[in-house]
Amino acid sequence: MHTLQIGKYTLGSRLIVGSGKYDSFETTKAATLASGSELITVAVRRLNITNPNEPNLRDTFAGTNVKFLPNSAGCTTAEEAITLFRLTREATGIDLIKLEVIGDTQKTLYPDVLETIKACEVLAKDGFTIMAYTSDDPIMARRLEDAGAHAIMPLAAPIGSGLGVQNRYNIVFVREAVKVPIIVDAGIGCASDAALAMELGADGVLTNTAIAQAQNPMMMAEAMKNAVIAGRLSYLAGRIPKRPYATASSPVDGMIQF
Repeated sequence: MHTLQIGKYTLGSRLIVGSGKYDSFETTKAATLASGSELITVAVRRLNITNPNEPNLRDTFAGTNVKFLPNSAGCTTAEEAITLFRLTREATGIDLIKLEVIGDTQKTLYPDVLETIKACEVLAKDGFTIMAYTSDDPIMARRLEDAGAHAIMPLAAPIGSGLGVQNRYNIVFVREAVKVPIIVDAGIGCASDAALAMELGADGVLTNTAIAQAQNPMMMAEAMKNAVIAGRLSYLAGRIPKRPYATASSPVDGMIQF
């Protein structure tokens, strides 16, 4: 129930976290471990694959069960993302990736989904396990699945905004459109946002800023862990239908008559 299957990878937690915006690698590690996450996304440049003499996240997380999820943050074309991931796999052996190609780098950080699809087709043929960041459009989600994506990552709101799920219907539509897991990504601001995403049928949640910039990152990380678990259980349990009027919770048969 709690495990998440993405391609050939099985994860013990449905919460994925990010590595940016922390004040140190040690805080990143502490919050990640508090979250229970087994997968942390990281911009390739933060992996420090060129200078082993400088501090890097791989050394920080040595000895833990946390896997790295390289992302193509900063790439604006399919060609850039393809080249980046090929070089990363050659240097690190990592083939589980978060594909993101950004179309608006100044204001919304919204993805260029057409470029993402182009990159996905090539990287899938190269044998990568692809988690694709995209808009909350069910048509584009299906096209990414057809292009070889192993997980679809629709945004809840703009990256780092903390606005939470802005269009809950689209998350449901994306869930209905594809067979691969969907991971709600970007815009999560607090634990209730993560729980809602899971209650809508998401298979997992990715959050970074909400934890890294919380007043107490470790406490927020634990809150996110519990929210994802609670939201998943709530979704599986099946909520009651919404009704416009009250319904009595106590039986009326056999009531004393006055």
